[in-house]
Formats: sequence, structure tokens, C-alpha cells
Amino acid sequence: MLKNDRWIKEQAGAGMLEPFQQELVRHLDPSNGTGPVLSFGCSSYGYDLRLSAKEFMIFRHVPGTVMNPKRFNPANLDTAPLHEDGDGAYFILPAHSYGLGVALEHMRVPPNITVICLGKSTYARLGIIVNTTPAEASWEGHLTLEFSNSSGADCRIYANEGICQLLFFEGDPCDTTYQDRAGKYQHQPERVTLARV
Repeated sequence: MLKNDRWIKEQAGAGMLEPFQQELVRHLDPSNGTGPVLSFGCSSYGYDLRLSAKEFMIFRHVPGTVMNPKRFNPANLDTAPLHEDGDGAYFILPAHSYGLGVALEHMRVPPNITVICLGKSTYARLGIIVNTTPAEASWEGHLTLEFSNSSGADCRIYANEGICQLLFFEGDPCDTTYQDRAGKYQHQPERVTLARV
């Protein structure tokens, strides 16, 4: 069953999401010059996660290089600088490229829940695809997020604003949680976590 806002708020109070925004935020305080943002916080049946400003990495083209998930080479990534102007803090994801970021919120998934991470329609309309990412029962950490820019133009990816939506699905109790099997992506920090085998 897909969990609702009442359940999300209750679980956040027990530490499922930190920091937690109770209501969906679309505008910051106009009195101090801050205006519209890409929405973040609790919605009817999900939670709009924010992108951390701490790190964003972009795959660079290295002629003749074939990437291998079993022997990931971090030299294929460049750290993107954080920019800021009147619209907010942002990274630039070049046209036809791929990048990695990390969620601002720390998550502790309950043992009978699986979380699915989906892209936001505002970015999708610009050609930005956030890969569907699961967080399994009892997973804990900051999600590393994956982005594709399928458009022919560079795109801003805003930090500290909504980047994707989490959907929480309840299932029957499982025999072995992600924590029980010591999953390789458990306890990810607020930094990009690279591919592991």
C-alpha cells in the first residue's frame, strides 16, 4: 500500500527523514527577497526530497574509455562548481551528459517499507531524467541521485530545493532487510557514493 502524508509525518517524527519539512514549500519568504523554489517537503502521498549543495559530479567524455561497473574509475568524474544568483544556488548539468548528486535529507527506511525515488515533472519538462532509485527495507543514509540531461541545452540543477519525489510502499514483513544483509550502499554520507561491486 502507498503511504499517505499522515503516515509520513508520523514516521518522520520517529527519525525517518531528517531534516523534515512538514508542508510542501513552493515559495520562501518574499519579505527577505527569496521567491519561488522547486517544491520540497511532504505532499499527499510522498515527500519531495532536496538536492544537497555539498557535491555534484559530472561524467566527462574520455575518448576510448569504456566504463566498467565492476572497476569504476572515479577519474571519469569532474566535480561541478556550485553557482549562485538571485534564483538560488545551482549546479550546471551540460547538454547530453550525466551527473551524480546527493540528497540533503538523511533517511532511515522502516523494515516493512520500500521507497521509490521518481523525478519531478518540472525537471522532466526540461529533459532532465532522475533515474528511478529504490531504497529497500531498513536502508539508511543520504541517497545518491543520478541525473541524465537528454536535452540539447545545459540545465541548472538547483541545490537545497526539490529534486525528486519519494513514494513509500508498505509490504508484508520480509525475512532479510537491507541492513540484515549489510548492503553495500548502507550508511551513505552526504557525499556522492560511487558504484560498488
